[in-house]
Amino acid sequence: MATVLDHGVVNEKKSVNGCCKSGPGYASPIEAMSGPRESLIYVTAVYAGTGIEKPDYLATVDVDPSSPTYSKVIHRLPVPYVGDELHHTGWNSCSSCHGDPSAERRFLIAPSLVSGRIYVIDTKTNPRSPSLHKVVDPADIIQKTGLAYPHTSHCLASGELMISCLGDKDGNAEGNGFLLLDSDFNVKGRWEKPGHSPLFGYDFWYQPRHNTMISTSWGAPTAFTKGFDLQHVADGLYGRHLHVYNWPGGELRQTLDLGNTGLLPLEIRFLHDPAKDTGFVGSALSSNMIRFFKTQDGSWSHELAIPVKPLKVQNWILPEMPGLITDFLISLDDRFLYFVNWLHGDIRQYNIEDLKNPVLTGQLWVGGLIQKGSPVAAIGEDGKTWQSDVPEIQGQKLRGGPQMIQLSLDGKRLYVTNSLFSAWDKQFYPGLVEKGSHILQIDVDTEKGGLKINPNFFVDFGAEPDGPALAHEMRYPGGDCTSDIWI
Repeated sequence: MATVLDHGVVNEKKSVNGCCKSGPGYASPIEAMSGPRESLIYVTAVYAGTGIEKPDYLATVDVDPSSPTYSKVIHRLPVPYVGDELHHTGWNSCSSCHGDPSAERRFLIAPSLVSGRIYVIDTKTNPRSPSLHKVVDPADIIQKTGLAYPHTSHCLASGELMISCLGDKDGNAEGNGFLLLDSDFNVKGRWEKPGHSPLFGYDFWYQPRHNTMISTSWGAPTAFTKGFDLQHVADGLYGRHLHVYNWPGGELRQTLDLGNTGLLPLEIRFLHDPAKDTGFVGSALSSNMIRFFKTQDGSWSHELAIPVKPLKVQNWILPEMPGLITDFLISLDDRFLYFVNWLHGDIRQYNIEDLKNPVLTGQLWVGGLIQKGSPVAAIGEDGKTWQSDVPEIQGQKLRGGPQMIQLSLDGKRLYVTNSLFSAWDKQFYPGLVEKGSHILQIDVDTEKGGLKINPNFFVDFGAEPDGPALAHEMRYPGGDCTSDIWI
Protein backbone atom coordinates (compact mmCIF):
# COMPACT_ATOMS: atom_id res chain seq x y z
CA MET A 1 0.00 0.00 0.00
CA ALA A 2 1.31 3.45 -0.85
CA THR A 3 2.13 5.65 2.11
CA VAL A 4 -0.02 8.75 2.29
CA LEU A 5 1.73 11.49 4.25
CA ASP A 6 -0.78 13.47 6.27
CA HIS A 7 0.05 16.85 7.77
CA GLY A 8 -1.78 17.61 10.98
CA VAL A 9 -2.75 21.09 12.08
CA VAL A 10 -2.45 21.92 15.76
CA ASN A 11 -5.72 23.22 17.12
CA GLU A 12 -5.71 26.45 19.06
CA LYS A 13 -5.94 26.15 22.83
CA LYS A 14 -9.48 25.57 24.06
CA SER A 15 -10.90 28.75 25.49
CA VAL A 16 -12.16 28.47 29.05
CA ASN A 17 -14.01 31.08 31.05
CA GLY A 18 -14.57 29.15 34.28
CA CYS A 19 -12.59 30.23 37.33
CA CYS A 20 -13.55 27.79 40.05
CA LYS A 21 -12.17 24.60 38.57
CA SER A 22 -8.83 24.19 36.86
CA GLY A 23 -7.25 21.58 34.66
CA PRO A 24 -4.28 19.30 35.36
CA GLY A 25 -0.99 20.31 36.88
CA TYR A 26 -0.25 23.71 38.32
CA ALA A 27 -0.71 27.36 37.35
CA SER A 28 3.03 28.02 37.51
CA PRO A 29 6.32 26.17 38.12
CA ILE A 30 6.68 27.88 41.51
CA GLU A 31 3.19 26.73 42.51
CA ALA A 32 4.15 23.18 41.48
CA MET A 33 7.00 23.23 44.02
CA SER A 34 4.36 23.34 46.77
CA GLY A 35 2.53 20.33 45.35
CA PRO A 36 2.16 17.09 47.32
CA ARG A 37 5.20 14.91 47.96
CA GLU A 38 5.55 12.03 45.51
CA SER A 39 4.34 8.64 46.79
CA LEU A 40 4.57 6.61 43.55
CA ILE A 41 6.77 6.61 40.49
CA TYR A 42 6.14 4.83 37.21
CA VAL A 43 9.25 3.33 35.60
CA THR A 44 9.70 1.74 32.18
CA ALA A 45 11.35 -1.67 32.60
CA VAL A 46 12.88 -3.34 29.56
CA TYR A 47 13.55 -6.93 28.53
CA ALA A 48 13.94 -6.15 24.81
CA GLY A 49 17.52 -6.76 23.75
CA THR A 50 18.50 -8.51 27.00
CA GLY A 51 18.01 -12.11 25.87
CA ILE A 52 14.95 -12.57 28.11
CA GLU A 53 11.99 -13.22 25.82
CA LYS A 54 9.40 -11.44 27.93
CA PRO A 55 7.42 -8.24 27.32
CA ASP A 56 8.68 -4.94 28.65
CA TYR A 57 6.55 -3.53 31.46
CA LEU A 58 5.62 -0.45 33.44
CA ALA A 59 6.72 -0.83 37.05
CA THR A 60 4.96 1.07 39.83
CA VAL A 61 7.36 1.84 42.69
CA ASP A 62 6.34 2.92 46.19
CA VAL A 63 8.40 5.98 47.20
CA ASP A 64 6.45 6.87 50.37
CA PRO A 65 8.86 6.48 53.35
CA SER A 66 5.94 5.83 55.72
CA SER A 67 4.65 2.90 53.62
CA PRO A 68 5.40 -0.75 54.46
CA THR A 69 6.23 -1.32 50.77
CA TYR A 70 8.59 1.70 50.53
CA SER A 71 11.33 1.25 47.92
CA LYS A 72 9.62 -1.76 46.35
CA VAL A 73 7.96 -2.52 43.00
CA ILE A 74 4.30 -2.91 43.94
CA HIS A 75 2.81 -3.49 40.47
CA ARG A 76 3.95 -4.57 37.02
CA LEU A 77 1.97 -3.94 33.84
CA PRO A 78 3.45 -6.04 31.02
CA VAL A 79 2.70 -4.83 27.50
CA PRO A 80 1.19 -7.39 25.09
CA TYR A 81 4.20 -7.82 22.79
CA VAL A 82 7.85 -8.84 23.05
CA GLY A 83 10.72 -6.72 21.73
CA ASP A 84 9.29 -3.19 22.06
CA GLU A 85 12.04 -1.37 24.03
CA LEU A 86 9.91 0.97 26.11
CA HIS A 87 11.93 4.11 26.62
CA HIS A 88 10.58 7.59 27.41
CA THR A 89 7.08 8.45 28.60
CA GLY A 90 4.82 11.51 28.68
CA TRP A 91 1.28 12.50 29.62
CA ASN A 92 -1.93 13.01 27.65
CA SER A 93 -2.40 16.26 29.54
CA CYS A 94 -0.13 18.38 31.75
CA SER A 95 0.26 21.90 33.15
CA SER A 96 0.02 23.29 29.61
CA CYS A 97 -3.71 22.42 29.92
CA HIS A 98 -4.07 23.85 33.44
CA GLY A 99 -6.50 26.49 32.20
CA ASP A 100 -8.86 23.88 30.76
CA PRO A 101 -11.10 22.32 33.45
CA SER A 102 -12.26 19.65 31.00
CA ALA A 103 -8.69 18.31 30.64
CA GLU A 104 -7.48 15.47 32.87
CA ARG A 105 -4.05 13.90 33.42
CA ARG A 106 -5.18 10.32 33.05
CA PHE A 107 -3.04 8.52 30.50
CA LEU A 108 0.69 7.85 30.45
CA ILE A 109 2.01 7.69 26.87
CA ALA A 110 4.74 5.08 26.39
CA PRO A 111 6.30 4.95 22.90
CA SER A 112 8.36 1.87 22.01
CA LEU A 113 11.61 3.03 20.47
CA VAL A 114 12.31 -0.15 18.50
CA SER A 115 8.90 -1.61 17.57
CA GLY A 116 7.18 1.74 17.03
CA ARG A 117 4.12 0.83 19.08
CA ILE A 118 2.72 3.55 21.31
CA TYR A 119 1.03 2.36 24.49
CA VAL A 120 -1.60 4.47 26.25
CA ILE A 121 -1.78 3.49 29.93
CA ASP A 122 -4.58 4.45 32.32
CA THR A 123 -3.02 5.60 35.61
CA LYS A 124 -6.08 7.46 36.92
CA THR A 125 -8.53 4.61 37.59
CA ASN A 126 -6.10 2.92 39.97
CA PRO A 127 -2.80 4.79 40.33
CA ARG A 128 -1.17 1.87 42.17
CA SER A 129 -2.23 -0.60 39.48
CA PRO A 130 -2.21 1.02 36.01
CA SER A 131 -3.96 -0.69 33.10
CA LEU A 132 -3.54 -0.69 29.33
CA HIS A 133 -6.05 1.58 27.59
CA LYS A 134 -4.98 1.52 23.94
CA VAL A 135 -2.19 0.52 21.55
CA VAL A 136 -1.39 2.78 18.59
CA ASP A 137 -0.35 0.43 15.79
CA PRO A 138 2.98 1.26 14.12
CA ALA A 139 1.59 0.14 10.75
CA ASP A 140 -1.07 2.87 11.02
CA ILE A 141 1.58 5.47 11.92
CA ILE A 142 3.80 4.44 9.00
CA GLN A 143 0.94 4.30 6.51
CA LYS A 144 -0.30 7.79 7.39
CA THR A 145 2.97 9.59 8.15
CA GLY A 146 5.98 7.43 7.22
CA LEU A 147 7.30 7.85 10.77
CA ALA A 148 8.90 5.21 13.00
CA TYR A 149 11.12 4.92 16.10
CA PRO A 150 9.01 7.17 18.39
CA HIS A 151 10.84 8.80 21.30
CA THR A 152 9.70 11.92 23.21
CA SER A 153 6.03 12.59 23.92
CA HIS A 154 4.65 15.97 24.99
CA CYS A 155 1.03 17.00 25.48
CA LEU A 156 -0.16 20.21 23.84
CA ALA A 157 -2.53 22.82 25.24
CA SER A 158 -4.99 21.79 22.49
CA GLY A 159 -5.37 18.32 24.04
CA GLU A 160 -3.39 16.72 21.24
CA LEU A 161 -0.13 14.82 21.59
CA MET A 162 3.14 15.33 19.78
CA ILE A 163 5.82 12.63 19.57
CA SER A 164 9.26 12.94 18.02
CA CYS A 165 10.13 10.04 15.71
CA LEU A 166 13.74 9.24 14.85
CA GLY A 167 13.44 7.71 11.39
CA ASP A 168 11.40 5.90 8.78
CA LYS A 169 10.45 2.22 8.94
CA ASP A 170 13.87 1.25 7.53
CA GLY A 171 15.74 3.25 10.17
CA ASN A 172 16.85 6.08 7.91
CA ALA A 173 17.21 9.44 9.66
CA GLU A 174 15.88 11.22 6.55
CA GLY A 175 12.39 9.98 7.42
CA ASN A 176 12.29 11.48 10.92
CA GLY A 177 9.82 14.09 12.13
CA PHE A 178 6.98 14.74 14.56
CA LEU A 179 3.84 12.66 14.97
CA LEU A 180 0.57 14.30 15.95
CA LEU A 181 -2.14 12.27 17.74
CA ASP A 182 -5.59 13.61 18.55
CA SER A 183 -7.01 13.51 22.08
CA ASP A 184 -8.37 9.99 21.45
CA PHE A 185 -4.88 8.85 20.34
CA ASN A 186 -5.75 8.53 16.67
CA VAL A 187 -3.02 9.31 14.15
CA LYS A 188 -3.63 12.82 12.85
CA GLY A 189 -0.51 13.31 10.73
CA ARG A 190 2.87 15.00 10.95
CA TRP A 191 3.21 18.18 12.98
CA GLU A 192 5.91 19.88 10.91
CA LYS A 193 5.07 21.39 7.54
CA PRO A 194 6.07 19.35 4.44
CA GLY A 195 9.75 19.89 3.67
CA HIS A 196 10.46 21.12 7.20
CA SER A 197 11.63 17.88 8.85
CA PRO A 198 14.82 18.02 10.96
CA LEU A 199 18.14 16.41 9.97
CA PHE A 200 17.93 14.00 12.92
CA GLY A 201 15.40 13.47 15.67
CA TYR A 202 15.45 12.94 19.42
CA ASP A 203 14.04 15.33 22.05
CA PHE A 204 12.09 18.61 21.86
CA TRP A 205 10.67 21.35 24.08
CA TYR A 206 8.37 24.24 23.24
CA GLN A 207 8.08 27.73 24.74
CA PRO A 208 4.78 29.19 23.44
CA ARG A 209 5.31 32.76 24.62
CA HIS A 210 8.28 32.90 22.27
CA ASN A 211 6.43 31.00 19.52
CA THR A 212 9.29 28.52 19.43
CA MET A 213 9.96 24.79 19.59
CA ILE A 214 13.53 23.46 19.51
CA SER A 215 14.45 19.84 18.77
CA THR A 216 17.69 17.88 19.11
CA SER A 217 19.64 15.23 17.19
CA TRP A 218 20.65 11.72 18.24
CA GLY A 219 21.29 9.71 15.10
CA ALA A 220 20.00 7.31 12.48
CA PRO A 221 18.25 4.25 13.94
CA THR A 222 20.27 2.09 11.52
CA ALA A 223 23.33 3.20 13.50
CA PHE A 224 22.30 3.53 17.17
CA THR A 225 20.21 0.33 17.32
CA LYS A 226 23.36 -1.71 16.66
CA GLY A 227 25.37 -0.13 19.49
CA PHE A 228 27.77 2.81 19.29
CA ASP A 229 30.43 2.89 16.56
CA LEU A 230 32.66 5.98 16.50
CA GLN A 231 33.05 5.58 12.74
CA HIS A 232 29.32 6.24 12.36
CA VAL A 233 29.92 9.77 13.70
CA ALA A 234 32.48 10.39 10.96
CA ASP A 235 30.09 8.82 8.45
CA GLY A 236 27.44 11.44 9.28
CA LEU A 237 25.01 9.04 10.95
CA TYR A 238 24.83 11.09 14.16
CA GLY A 239 23.69 14.66 14.71
CA ARG A 240 25.11 17.89 16.10
CA HIS A 241 22.30 20.34 15.37
CA LEU A 242 19.41 22.10 17.07
CA HIS A 243 16.33 22.72 14.95
CA VAL A 244 14.36 25.89 15.71
CA TYR A 245 10.68 25.79 14.71
CA ASN A 246 7.90 28.31 14.66
CA TRP A 247 5.33 27.27 17.28
CA PRO A 248 2.72 26.05 16.71
CA GLY A 249 3.03 26.49 12.94
CA GLY A 250 5.66 23.82 12.26
CA GLU A 251 7.98 25.79 9.96
CA LEU A 252 11.72 25.16 10.41
CA ARG A 253 13.10 28.66 10.95
CA GLN A 254 16.73 28.04 11.87
CA THR A 255 19.24 25.20 12.21
CA LEU A 256 22.03 25.68 14.74
CA ASP A 257 25.20 23.70 14.03
CA LEU A 258 26.82 23.01 17.40
CA GLY A 259 30.01 21.70 15.76
CA ASN A 260 32.40 19.42 17.60
CA THR A 261 31.43 20.95 20.94
CA GLY A 262 27.89 19.66 20.46
CA LEU A 263 28.09 16.12 19.12
CA LEU A 264 24.95 14.05 19.87
CA PRO A 265 22.81 16.75 21.53
CA LEU A 266 20.18 14.73 23.40
CA GLU A 267 17.92 16.11 26.12
CA ILE A 268 16.73 19.72 25.82
CA ARG A 269 14.95 21.93 28.35
CA PHE A 270 13.89 25.54 28.29
CA LEU A 271 13.85 27.25 31.67
CA HIS A 272 10.49 26.53 33.31
CA ASP A 273 9.49 30.18 33.55
CA PRO A 274 7.47 30.52 30.31
CA ALA A 275 8.63 34.12 29.89
CA LYS A 276 12.29 33.08 29.60
CA ASP A 277 13.90 32.73 26.19
CA THR A 278 16.79 30.47 27.13
CA GLY A 279 17.52 26.87 28.05
CA PHE A 280 20.09 24.10 27.92
CA VAL A 281 20.90 21.01 25.90
CA GLY A 282 23.17 18.14 26.92
CA SER A 283 25.63 17.10 24.24
CA ALA A 284 26.38 13.45 25.01
CA LEU A 285 29.49 12.61 23.02
CA SER A 286 31.20 15.99 23.41
CA SER A 287 30.04 15.94 27.05
CA ASN A 288 29.18 19.63 27.16
CA MET A 289 26.18 21.44 28.55
CA ILE A 290 25.25 24.07 25.97
CA ARG A 291 23.04 27.07 26.62
CA PHE A 292 20.81 28.35 23.82
CA PHE A 293 19.17 31.77 23.85
CA LYS A 294 17.25 34.28 21.77
CA THR A 295 19.23 37.20 20.37
CA GLN A 296 18.17 40.83 19.94
CA ASP A 297 17.24 40.29 16.29
CA GLY A 298 14.91 37.40 17.21
CA SER A 299 17.17 34.62 15.98
CA TRP A 300 18.64 31.96 18.27
CA SER A 301 22.24 31.37 19.25
CA HIS A 302 24.22 29.12 21.61
CA GLU A 303 27.29 29.06 23.83
CA LEU A 304 29.26 26.49 25.80
CA ALA A 305 27.96 26.56 29.39
CA ILE A 306 29.58 23.65 31.25
CA PRO A 307 32.36 21.51 29.72
CA VAL A 308 33.16 18.05 31.06
CA LYS A 309 36.70 17.15 30.13
CA PRO A 310 37.31 13.63 28.83
CA LEU A 311 39.39 11.50 31.17
CA LYS A 312 42.65 9.91 30.08
CA VAL A 313 42.21 6.23 30.89
CA GLN A 314 43.94 2.88 30.71
CA ASN A 315 42.45 -0.54 29.95
CA TRP A 316 39.52 0.87 27.97
CA ILE A 317 38.57 0.79 24.26
CA LEU A 318 39.88 4.36 23.71
CA PRO A 319 42.70 6.36 25.35
CA GLU A 320 40.19 9.01 26.45
CA MET A 321 36.72 8.52 27.93
CA PRO A 322 33.96 11.12 27.51
CA GLY A 323 31.60 11.70 30.42
CA LEU A 324 28.61 11.00 28.13
CA ILE A 325 25.94 13.41 29.37
CA THR A 326 22.79 11.41 28.67
CA ASP A 327 20.23 13.20 30.83
CA PHE A 328 19.77 16.45 32.70
CA LEU A 329 16.99 18.47 34.27
CA ILE A 330 16.31 21.89 35.77
CA SER A 331 14.61 22.46 39.14
CA LEU A 332 11.19 24.07 38.89
CA ASP A 333 12.48 27.37 40.31
CA ASP A 334 15.18 27.47 37.59
CA ARG A 335 17.90 27.67 40.28
CA PHE A 336 19.65 24.31 39.87
CA LEU A 337 20.65 22.18 36.91
CA TYR A 338 21.48 18.49 37.39
CA PHE A 339 23.19 16.21 34.88
CA VAL A 340 24.75 12.75 34.71
CA ASN A 341 27.95 11.43 33.19
CA TRP A 342 26.90 7.89 32.28
CA LEU A 343 30.43 6.60 31.57
CA HIS A 344 32.37 8.52 34.23
CA GLY A 345 29.70 7.69 36.81
CA ASP A 346 28.97 11.00 38.55
CA ILE A 347 25.89 13.17 39.07
CA ARG A 348 26.43 16.92 39.23
CA GLN A 349 24.44 19.82 40.63
CA TYR A 350 25.04 23.37 39.36
CA ASN A 351 23.60 26.66 40.54
CA ILE A 352 22.46 28.46 37.36
CA GLU A 353 21.02 31.64 38.86
CA ASP A 354 23.77 33.42 36.92
CA LEU A 355 23.09 31.74 33.60
CA LYS A 356 26.42 32.74 32.08
CA ASN A 357 28.40 31.43 35.05
CA PRO A 358 27.06 28.10 36.36
CA VAL A 359 28.63 27.08 39.69
CA LEU A 360 29.27 23.45 40.67
CA THR A 361 27.53 22.94 44.04
CA GLY A 362 27.31 19.15 44.30
CA GLN A 363 28.91 16.03 42.82
CA LEU A 364 28.33 12.38 43.68
CA TRP A 365 29.82 9.15 42.27
CA VAL A 366 27.18 6.42 41.95
CA GLY A 367 28.68 4.05 39.36
CA GLY A 368 30.67 4.36 36.18
CA LEU A 369 33.52 2.61 34.42
CA ILE A 370 36.32 3.99 36.61
CA GLN A 371 35.04 2.97 40.05
CA LYS A 372 37.31 1.06 42.42
CA GLY A 373 37.36 -2.62 41.53
CA SER A 374 37.05 -1.90 37.80
CA PRO A 375 39.90 -2.81 35.40
CA VAL A 376 39.62 0.72 33.96
CA ALA A 377 41.48 3.55 35.69
CA ALA A 378 41.74 7.26 35.03
CA ILE A 379 45.14 8.91 34.63
CA GLY A 380 45.60 12.24 36.40
CA GLU A 381 47.66 15.18 35.17
CA ASP A 382 50.52 13.98 37.37
CA GLY A 383 50.53 10.63 35.55
CA LYS A 384 49.16 8.72 38.54
CA THR A 385 46.09 6.55 38.17
CA TRP A 386 42.93 7.03 40.20
CA GLN A 387 39.48 5.46 40.56
CA SER A 388 36.26 6.81 42.04
CA ASP A 389 34.85 5.78 45.41
CA VAL A 390 31.35 4.41 44.85
CA PRO A 391 29.42 3.35 47.97
CA GLU A 392 27.51 0.11 48.34
CA ILE A 393 23.82 0.53 49.13
CA GLN A 394 22.15 -2.11 51.32
CA GLY A 395 25.07 -4.44 50.61
CA GLN A 396 24.72 -4.01 46.85
CA LYS A 397 27.53 -2.87 44.55
CA LEU A 398 26.21 -0.15 42.24
CA ARG A 399 25.98 -1.18 38.60
CA GLY A 400 26.27 0.74 35.34
CA GLY A 401 26.33 4.53 35.46
CA PRO A 402 23.73 7.18 36.37
CA GLN A 403 21.41 7.66 33.41
CA MET A 404 17.82 8.93 33.71
CA ILE A 405 17.07 11.31 36.57
CA GLN A 406 13.87 12.72 38.05
CA LEU A 407 13.52 15.46 40.66
CA SER A 408 10.81 15.83 43.29
CA LEU A 409 8.57 18.87 42.87
CA ASP A 410 10.13 20.58 45.90
CA GLY A 411 13.60 19.91 44.49
CA LYS A 412 14.81 17.93 47.52
CA ARG A 413 14.95 14.36 46.14
CA LEU A 414 16.58 13.12 42.97
CA TYR A 415 15.79 9.64 41.64
CA VAL A 416 18.32 7.87 39.39
CA THR A 417 18.14 4.88 37.05
CA ASN A 418 21.08 3.44 35.10
CA SER A 419 19.98 1.98 31.74
CA LEU A 420 20.49 4.00 28.55
CA PHE A 421 19.38 1.71 25.70
CA SER A 422 19.73 -2.07 25.66
CA ALA A 423 22.22 -2.23 22.77
CA TRP A 424 24.43 0.42 24.41
CA ASP A 425 24.04 -1.13 27.88
CA LYS A 426 25.34 -4.45 26.52
CA GLN A 427 28.28 -2.70 24.89
CA PHE A 428 29.46 -0.47 27.74
CA TYR A 429 28.05 -2.21 30.84
CA PRO A 430 27.47 -5.92 30.07
CA GLY A 431 27.11 -6.59 33.80
CA LEU A 432 24.09 -4.29 33.87
CA VAL A 433 22.21 -6.54 31.44
CA GLU A 434 23.23 -9.64 33.41
CA LYS A 435 22.39 -8.25 36.86
CA GLY A 436 19.66 -5.71 36.08
CA SER A 437 19.10 -2.05 36.86
CA HIS A 438 18.49 -0.28 40.14
CA ILE A 439 16.93 2.99 41.26
CA LEU A 440 18.68 5.24 43.76
CA GLN A 441 17.37 8.27 45.62
CA ILE A 442 19.65 11.22 46.28
CA ASP A 443 18.92 13.80 48.97
CA VAL A 444 19.50 17.34 47.71
CA ASP A 445 20.58 20.39 49.69
CA THR A 446 18.61 23.18 48.03
CA GLU A 447 20.06 25.90 50.26
CA LYS A 448 23.83 25.60 49.95
CA GLY A 449 23.91 22.84 47.35
CA GLY A 450 25.08 19.26 47.81
CA LEU A 451 24.09 15.66 47.07
CA LYS A 452 23.90 12.66 49.41
CA ILE A 453 22.69 9.11 48.81
CA ASN A 454 19.66 7.97 50.82
CA PRO A 455 20.82 4.58 52.20
CA ASN A 456 17.24 3.49 52.93
CA PHE A 457 16.16 3.52 49.29
CA PHE A 458 17.27 0.91 46.75
CA VAL A 459 15.02 -0.66 44.11
CA ASP A 460 16.72 -3.73 42.69
CA PHE A 461 15.54 -4.67 39.18
CA GLY A 462 17.96 -7.60 39.30
CA ALA A 463 15.46 -9.39 41.54
CA GLU A 464 12.41 -9.11 39.27
CA PRO A 465 10.15 -12.19 38.85
CA ASP A 466 11.00 -12.74 35.16
CA GLY A 467 14.70 -11.98 35.58
CA PRO A 468 16.93 -8.87 35.58
CA ALA A 469 15.32 -5.90 33.83
CA LEU A 470 16.63 -2.54 32.58
CA ALA A 471 14.97 0.52 34.18
CA HIS A 472 14.78 3.79 32.25
CA GLU A 473 12.38 6.77 32.45
CA MET A 474 10.55 7.71 35.67
CA ARG A 475 7.29 9.66 36.06
CA TYR A 476 5.16 10.78 39.01
CA PRO A 477 1.35 10.46 38.64
CA GLY A 478 0.96 14.23 39.09
CA GLY A 479 3.63 15.38 36.65
CA ASP A 480 7.19 16.59 37.10
CA CYS A 481 9.87 18.98 35.87
CA THR A 482 10.59 17.02 32.67
CA SER A 483 6.99 16.33 31.64
CA ASP A 484 5.19 19.60 32.28
CA ILE A 485 5.41 22.77 30.20
CA TRP A 486 3.84 26.07 31.16
CA ILE A 487 2.29 28.44 28.62
